[in-house]
Amino acid sequence: MKRREFITLLGGSAALWPLVARAQRLFKIGLLDTGLGADFVVPFMGKLVELGYVEGKNAVIERKSAGGNIALLADLAADLVRQQVDVIVTAGTPAGFAAKKATSTIPIVLGANSDPVGVGLVASLARPGGNATGNSLMAPDLSAKRLEILHALAPEISRIAILWDSSNPGMAERVRETKIAADQSHVLLHTVGPRNLNELDTAFADLLNARPDALLVTAEAFTRQHLVHILDFANSNKIPAMFEDSSYVVAGGLMSYGPDYQDVFRKAAVFVDKILKGTKPADLPIEQPTKFELVINLKTAKAIGLSVPPTLLTTADKVPAG
Repeated sequence: MKRREFITLLGGSAALWPLVARAQRLFKIGLLDTGLGADFVVPFMGKLVELGYVEGKNAVIERKSAGGNIALLADLAADLVRQQVDVIVTAGTPAGFAAKKATSTIPIVLGANSDPVGVGLVASLARPGGNATGNSLMAPDLSAKRLEILHALAPEISRIAILWDSSNPGMAERVRETKIAADQSHVLLHTVGPRNLNELDTAFADLLNARPDALLVTAEAFTRQHLVHILDFANSNKIPAMFEDSSYVVAGGLMSYGPDYQDVFRKAAVFVDKILKGTKPADLPIEQPTKFELVINLKTAKAIGLSVPPTLLTTADKVPAG
C-alpha cells in the first residue's frame, strides 16, 4: 500500500472512531421522581427511544421515586451520584432541589418544574448557568386563564379557594400568581396548604367553613397521592374544581387547564439527548410550555349539578367519556 493511501485510510478511520465509540457507549440516565410516576416516565421513555436510546442496549435507566415522600429525595439523589450517572432527570421541584444539592457537576434536566427561576434553581430562562436546565411549567397569564374558564362555567363565582402543598417551594409562586389573578378579577381567594393527610382533613373542614364557589388544585406529588380524597371532597360537596393536569380529570375531576404534560416530558428527553451529545446545560435555555389543553368531564359536571355552556364545551381539547 502506498504511503499516501495509508495516511488517507488512517485519517478516515480516525474520523470514524468518535462515532463508533459513541455508538458502543452505554449511557446511564438517572430519573429522580418526586411522585409523578408513570405520568412522567412513559412519555419520557417513549421519546428517548425515538431519539435512539434503548434501555438494555445503549442506555441504562436508574429509576428513583420518592412516592410523594419528599424526605426520601436527598438519599435517592445521593445514590444516583454514587452510581455516576451521565445525567439526572428530575420530576417535581423538590426533586430538582435534591439533585442540585447532591451534585454541581453531573448535568441535571428539570423534567417538570414549576418555576426554576423563581425558586432559585437556575439563574434565568435564557442563561440557566450551572449544571441544570430543562422545563418551567410557569406561563404568563395561566392562572388568569383558569379563572376566566371558571367564570365561563359559572359566571356567579365570587369566592375561590386554592389547595396546595405548602411544603413544596415550587407552588408558592403559583399561589402568588393566582392571588394576583383573583385580585384583578375581583374574586376573593382563600388558600389551604396541607402537608400531610391529617392536615388535608383539617383543610377540608376549613374549606367547608369558607364555602368557596370553586376550588383550584395544584398539580404536584401531594395532590396526586391524595387525589381520591380530594375528588371525593369536591364532588360530594358539589364544589366545581379546576385542576392543572388532565390526568386529574380522567380520574373524576371536573376540569383542567394547563400544559400538555406529555409534551413537557417528551421535551425533557430532548434535553437529555442534547446533553449526552456534548451540549452543556448552561448553554441550553429553559423552555416554557407552548401547548395547553382544556379538559372537561361531563359526567362529573352532571353529578355536581352543573351544565357546561356549549360555547365552553366547543373550546375543550378533550372530553373524557368516563
